[in-house]
Amino acid sequence: MSSNLEIQKKCEWCNRLFIAKTTTTRYCSHSCNSKAYKQAKKDERGKKYALNAIGYRTMHRIEQISEKYEVIKNKEFLTVSETAFLLSVGRTTIYRYLHSGILSAFQTNGKTFIRREDIDALFDDPEPYRARPTKEQKPMTDFYTISEIKDKFNVKESWIYKVARENNIPKTLSRGKSYFSKKHIDRYFESKNGHSSLEIENWYSVEQLQEKYKLTKAAIYSFVSENIIPKKKEGCNVFYSQTHFDTAKGYVKPEYYSVEEAIQKYDLTRDALYHYIKYHNIPKIKEGRYIKISKPELDKLFEMQIIG
Repeated sequence: MSSNLEIQKKCEWCNRLFIAKTTTTRYCSHSCNSKAYKQAKKDERGKKYALNAIGYRTMHRIEQISEKYEVIKNKEFLTVSETAFLLSVGRTTIYRYLHSGILSAFQTNGKTFIRREDIDALFDDPEPYRARPTKEQKPMTDFYTISEIKDKFNVKESWIYKVARENNIPKTLSRGKSYFSKKHIDRYFESKNGHSSLEIENWYSVEQLQEKYKLTKAAIYSFVSENIIPKKKEGCNVFYSQTHFDTAKGYVKPEYYSVEEAIQKYDLTRDALYHYIKYHNIPKIKEGRYIKISKPELDKLFEMQIIG
């Protein structure tokens, strides 16, 4: 329908704005009209080819099934594979039927044969169908936000989505925010770290890590992120799990004897023990009111005396 009005429209091919002379005009030029027509024909041929391909594969599969059925339909005895094909189940299911006595079989030379009559008899007097009771699933009520996971486990946001996707961790959306199942997140980190972050008692401050391991702050932040070291926040201060950090660094905590343990193990008096410590420069530390003696050094001293 022609019109004296100038109608502004967007070309359906190139998306340019143009002035149309009719209300039914869809393209800005003959060139765009031609390109759109050719693309429509190409898409139509592609769909037809895909449908033909699907149809061919389906027909080929039907022919294979028909041929296989023709081979076994008049056989008096069937193998396990043939029985599975006839009943449209897996071989494992057939073996389970045999083991439970639902089906009988004859075995010879490592082969198992099932009588066709026994298969047909399964359907002669079947028990009424009983639907399996559905398990009522408890709804999940505890969730972490992205920020809570980042703060608690010291991980990046992109890493959270990656792990949740790879481990099928349930999540939900509410007002545009993602929430992840608390139970599943905690279970994942427990399996990775061997401990629940709630059970951690000893923590390092950033300053303590700098002093102990001679690391810069940047190196500490990079290390705890790469090794998923649990952390906690107290006000503006951040603390990292001592056990997890030391383990990741390969640090082995020194072992010590108490004075009473050393006296009992090596049958010494207190004076004799202190003499050995002083004379042989055995390392010791003081914890509160108690003296602790280096276990490896004391053991080494007495092993040498036994050998000598």
